[in-house]
Amino acid sequence: MDEALVELSRYAPYAFAVAIALFGLYIWLNREKFRSVNVVAVAGISTALVAVATKVVNIPVPATNGYINFGDTMVMFVAMLFGPVIGAFAGGVGSALGDVISGYPGWAPITLIIKGIEGLAVGYIAQKLEGTAGLVVAGTIGGILMVSGYFLFEYYAFGFTAAYSELPGNLVQAVTGIIVGTGLANAIKKRYPEVMDLL
Repeated sequence: MDEALVELSRYAPYAFAVAIALFGLYIWLNREKFRSVNVVAVAGISTALVAVATKVVNIPVPATNGYINFGDTMVMFVAMLFGPVIGAFAGGVGSALGDVISGYPGWAPITLIIKGIEGLAVGYIAQKLEGTAGLVVAGTIGGILMVSGYFLFEYYAFGFTAAYSELPGNLVQAVTGIIVGTGLANAIKKRYPEVMDLL
C-alpha cells in the first residue's frame, strides 16, 4: 500500500509542471480573448483557496493512507463562478498542493487528475446551464466524477474493502461541495455580479 503511494509521489513534480505548462499554453493561445493578468491572478487566488480548504479539515482513513477533507467546497465554488479553465487548474493544482501540505504527498498526482477533471466538468456544465438548478446539476456531476475516480483508483491500488471504506467520506465531501459551492456561487453572482467580469 505504502509502496504504491511512494511510487506515485515520484511523479508529482512532473504532473505539476505539465499542468502549469498546459494552463500557460491555454492562456497564450487565447490571449486575445482573455486578459492574461486577470486570469493568472484569479487562478492563483482560487488555487490558494482550494489548497487552504483542503488543509483545514483532515480526517485520516487508515485503510488507504488517505484522508477526508472539504476542499471540494472550494473546487465547486471556483468552477461555478469562473468556469472550466480556472476550475480545472485550481481544482487540480490547489487540491494536489493541499495533499502535499497536509502530509499526503503520495496522493498528489492522482488528486491532480481527479480534482482537475471535477473542476473542469463543474465549470463547463455551470456555464451551459442557468440558475441554481444548473449549478446543482454541475456540482452533482462533478461530485460523481470525483467519488468514482477515487473509488476506481483505490480499488485498483488497495482492493475493494479499502476503497469501500473511503466511499462514505468521499460522498460527504461531494454533497458538502454541492451545497456549499452552490450557495456561495449563487450569493456572489447575485451580490457581486461584477466578479463575473474579471475574466
